[in-house]
Amino acid sequence: MPIKIFRTSLVSGLYLIMTSGAANAADAQILYTQSLAATCANCHGTQGKSVKDASVPGLAGRPSAYLIEQMQAFKAGTREATIMHQIAKGYTDEQVKQMADYFANQKP
Repeated sequence: MPIKIFRTSLVSGLYLIMTSGAANAADAQILYTQSLAATCANCHGTQGKSVKDASVPGLAGRPSAYLIEQMQAFKAGTREATIMHQIAKGYTDEQVKQMADYFANQKP
């Protein structure tokens, strides 16, 4: 399933949870942030923890400001990438901040 379709489906499902009263707002926000971060798992590992000797760096434990800076560079095309420049453009600045904060709080 393409990333964009998966992300749209995930966000739509979360919207239903958030508006149905099934979870309080804080729980829904946590779930939403975790779902955004989960889209990075294929390359960067579950919870941003890459496997040993991986060619793609882990994100867990990296400073939030650094992760935001890198995502902005990918979006702007000022940092070389094979696919990240395309992926980064699919996120809003707020989503990037949420993911960066999430990964910064994970243990490497």
